[in-house]
Formats: sequence, structure tokens, C-alpha cells
Amino acid sequence: MTATKETFFKPAKMSAQEKAAQTDATARDILAAEVQAREKKTERLRALRMAQPVESQPTKAAKSRTRKAVAQHP
Repeated sequence: MTATKETFFKPAKMSAQEKAAQTDATARDILAAEVQAREKKTERLRALRMAQPVESQPTKAAKSRTRKAVAQHP
């Protein structure tokens, strides 16, 4: 292994703009990966839903109409 400047010294500090650009690029990569994963999951779930047999319209349960007892005022 040869001794070089890079092995003994830290590289120069990044400027604020370079650091912001790097952070922005990293955040955009993370967001893009999340979007891609969400779309993949959505397509998978949509395919499963479409593969299920079609049922007739579900019947809604009729609400029971009960009257509340009215309190008598003296």
C-alpha cells in the first residue's frame, strides 16, 4: 500500500451548496424508491382484486327504526 495524501488527510470540506445538492439528490432518490414500491404494491393488489370473482351488489343492512322513549315533564 502506498502512502498518499488521501489516506492521511481528510478531503476538503464541502461547500454549503454542494452539501445541499447532495442532500437534495439523496432525498429525491429515497422518495423515488418509495413511489416505485407503492406503485408496485398497488399493481399487485389491483391484480389480486381483479382476479376475485365478481359478486352481486352487496345488500345493505336495513337500519332499525326504534323510537326513543320521550321523558315526561312534570
